Amino acid sequence: MKVGFLGFGEVASILSEGLQKHGATVATCIEERSTKTKELAEKSGVKLYKTNIELAEVSDILISTVTPSQAIKVAQEVGKYVNGIYVDINNVSPKTVKKTLSFIENRKTVDAAIIGSIKKGLNVSVIASGDYAAQFAELNNYGMNINVIGDEIGQASAIKMLRSSFTKGISALLFETIYSAYKMGIDEEVLKYIAGTECEGFKDSAISRIISSSVHAKRRGEEMEEVIGLISEHMTPKMSSATEKFFKSLNEDIDNLENRPKNYKEVFKLIDKKEKK
Repeated sequence: MKVGFLGFGEVASILSEGLQKHGATVATCIEERSTKTKELAEKSGVKLYKTNIELAEVSDILISTVTPSQAIKVAQEVGKYVNGIYVDINNVSPKTVKKTLSFIENRKTVDAAIIGSIKKGLNVSVIASGDYAAQFAELNNYGMNINVIGDEIGQASAIKMLRSSFTKGISALLFETIYSAYKMGIDEEVLKYIAGTECEGFKDSAISRIISSSVHAKRRGEEMEEVIGLISEHMTPKMSSATEKFFKSLNEDIDNLENRPKNYKEVFKLIDKKEKK
C-alpha cells in the first residue's frame, strides 16, 4: 500500500511514522515547502517526489493534509492526475469539501476528519464518509483507527466542524480567563478552583489547550472561517464569529513564536512583550 501526503506538517508526519512501522510505503512532495517542512519530511524517511502531480499518479491513497485555505488549490493542482483514492482530511466545511473533491476527476473521493489529538498517533479516531470510505478504511490494516460513518460526502466534515465550534470556543474562553488571572497574579489559584468543579485531569488539559491555541492560532482562525460558513446556514454565528476573531488576533499577538512553549506563562509573556511595543 502506497500512501501519499499532500502537505507534510504535524498530521502527516505523525501518521507517516505509524504507517511506515506497519509496513505501508509513505511518500510526499516537499518542493517549494518551508525549510522546517523539508527537514521534517527528510527526517521521517518517507519517499520524496519532485511534484505533487507525480505523487498523485503513484499513490494508492492520497491524503490532503494542508491548511484549510489551501485545500481547494491543491485539489485543483492534482485533480486530473489522481489514480487512487483522494482523501480530504482537512478542517473544512461540507461545502468546501464538496467543492474540493469535485476537482478529482476519477471521483474516487473520501471526506475524512480527525477527531481528537493527533498526538495519539495512529490511535486517534478518524471518521470518514463517501462511496470510497470503506477502501480508505483499509488503512486500519496498517494501524489506523478509521470509522466509516456514511456514504455521503460532507457528513464527516460536518461532524468535525460542529465539534470544532465547541472545542475551539471553549479554548478561546479558557485562554482569556487564565490570561486575565495571570495578569492579576492568581492564575494558578483560578486553575485550581475551576478544576475543582470540572472533570479529572482538567488542569493538565487546560494548560495543553492554552499552549496548543498559541501554536496553532493561524490554522484555527482559518478553521473557524469554515465553521462560520456551516453555522451560517442555520443561524447567525455569534459565538463562532467571536472565536474566529480571537484566534486571528492571537496569531498577531504571538507572531514571534518559533518553538512550542514549555508552559502557558511563556505564551502570556509573548503577548505582554507585543503589547509593550
